[in-house]
Amino acid sequence: MGGGTGGSRNIFLVGPMGSGKTAVGKRLARLLGMPFVDSDAEIERRTGVDIPLIFDKEGEAGFRARERDAIAELTAREGIVLSTGGGAVLLPENRGVLRERGTAVYLETSVAQQAARVRRDAHRPLVAGVADPAARLAELMAHRAPLYAEVAAVTVRTDRSQVAEVVRRVVEGLRAQGYDVPRSADRILAR
Repeated sequence: MGGGTGGSRNIFLVGPMGSGKTAVGKRLARLLGMPFVDSDAEIERRTGVDIPLIFDKEGEAGFRARERDAIAELTAREGIVLSTGGGAVLLPENRGVLRERGTAVYLETSVAQQAARVRRDAHRPLVAGVADPAARLAELMAHRAPLYAEVAAVTVRTDRSQVAEVVRRVVEGLRAQGYDVPRSADRILAR
């Protein structure tokens, strides 16, 4: 079973908030018969508090340190689909393990699509309470988009696409990278 570099079967979803990483990741994991893990949910499970509270008490730097530790541990597993937080690519050590321990898939989306998806989500500390969320999202994307592209072996656009269609394009991209996707996935995708 081929995977990304290093022979790992791991699939890591990267991209901005609102790009569909969790929804796509869950469906992709089901399709491939692999466990799905969300790094943000894992951080919340470990700390017993939600991410906005971590940001409130420890600041972004404190959260990023927790995220780094979680990403290091989660990417060391074998055969998982991992949805990362939108800022996971900020730290060079995260980018390194995402490239080396699996196949990273960048779910690319427009700022307009992001804004529409996250506008009422208080669980997003970097845009919660911001007067102009679209401007903040554009600022984040200007810095992060090159980092997503740097780690990604596959890039899939998600704007105006249903989850099933995005998963189909992810599977095509994985196959193009030599990832051994079972042919049974085609029957499921065709439904």
